[in-house]
Amino acid sequence: MKEVKAYAASSKEADLKPFDIERRKPTPDDVKIEIHYCGVCHSDLHQVRNDWKNSVYPVVPGHEIIGEVTEIGDNVKNFKVGDMVGVGCLVDSCQECGACKDDLEQFCENGATFTYNGEDKHLGGHTFGGYSESIVVDKEFVLKVPSNLDAKAAAPLLCAGITTWSPLSHWGVKKGDKVGVIGLGGLGHMGVKFAHAMGAHTVMITTSPNKSEDAKDLGADEVLISKDEEQMKKHANSFDFLLNTIPVGHDMNPYVGLLKRDSTMVLVGAVEPLDSLHGGGIITGRKRIAGSLIGGIKETQEMLDFCGEHNVVSDIEMINIQDINDAYDRLQKSDVKYRFVIDMKSLKES
Repeated sequence: MKEVKAYAASSKEADLKPFDIERRKPTPDDVKIEIHYCGVCHSDLHQVRNDWKNSVYPVVPGHEIIGEVTEIGDNVKNFKVGDMVGVGCLVDSCQECGACKDDLEQFCENGATFTYNGEDKHLGGHTFGGYSESIVVDKEFVLKVPSNLDAKAAAPLLCAGITTWSPLSHWGVKKGDKVGVIGLGGLGHMGVKFAHAMGAHTVMITTSPNKSEDAKDLGADEVLISKDEEQMKKHANSFDFLLNTIPVGHDMNPYVGLLKRDSTMVLVGAVEPLDSLHGGGIITGRKRIAGSLIGGIKETQEMLDFCGEHNVVSDIEMINIQDINDAYDRLQKSDVKYRFVIDMKSLKES
């Protein structure tokens, strides 16, 4: 084992502060990674503040990791020292259940191991994430990052990217489809970029007229202001697919009215109770509401390869690790366009 520098929260009321953690010595199946960049996800804030009532302290957040391979185990064939790689929300699973065999490790029937606040099968206790100098990960959960991508802007692809790519891919969004992305934030801006790159007629659906210009710069063909009843009527029953990225409970009924018959709205943002839904809106159009959770490793690699082909990355604001608490305050106020990414070299100064 080796001690490495990290940033951690000791309680739900505490700021993140410098903290030393232990990383395991690489096994024959492991890849050791020096972390260069780590994205800041809203899930990090939820876990630090124990909003989901499952946090284990100290919390070292971070599951949008980009770094350089510094050591490999004897059984590792697909990576070499010096490779630029990624680690997302998962670092282990049973690899044996039906979900894992279907490349859906996030739904592992025996419990996936998440990058932080998961059960550490090697050292005991719980896992620590990417707000740290380095990480040791099983080779099956390490991802190749296309060399043409800006590494720092690729970091949020490991969560915000796959969270929005997976439903668009799984539900077969294709060229010519009319796709609505509800909410323009860290997730929504990636949804717009992906839908546009897939060739869909992409509509940003927002409550804020002042986001129209940004949405079009990201690739939206149209902007629909959901508070405008006339606009909503104009677009009623016309969407092939809706990606709902709103991160809090809300009224879904107006959005159901936008769907075509036999079409689907997928929720990726609101991990909490939602307002009452009127069954008639679904029944009368044979419409569907579904949910989606990140993506498996195979699918995440497919997403990264697509990003390499189409030069898709996140819009980011770089910060030093010493500024993380201020960044959390701004994240709470949605004051970022559209993801913070930590330059982990700054950790050496802590």
